[in-house]
Amino acid sequence: MPLTKRQISQLEKIVGTVQAILAAEKKQDSGQSKQRKGLRASAGGASGRRSGKELAAFRKALRAERKSGVPVAEIAKRHKVSKSYVYQL
Repeated sequence: MPLTKRQISQLEKIVGTVQAILAAEKKQDSGQSKQRKGLRASAGGASGRRSGKELAAFRKALRAERKSGVPVAEIAKRHKVSKSYVYQL
C-alpha cells in the first residue's frame, strides 16, 4: 500500500520532532553525567559493595551512631544506605 504525499509529510514531521527531542535529551544528559561524576568523586570515591573488614567496621560505626542518639534518617542520608538497613543492625 503506497503512502500519500500527505502521509509522507506527516511522517517526516514526526521523524524531525523525534530527532530534535533526542538531540535535546543527549545534550541535557551529557551535562548531567558530568555533574554525576563530580558528585561521585566528592562523595568519597568508593562505590560498590563493602566486604570483609570494611563492612564490619561500617556496621560497627552505624551501631555506635545509633546508640548515641543520632536519628536514623540522618544516618541513612549521610552514609547513603536505606533506613531499613540501619534499623536491621
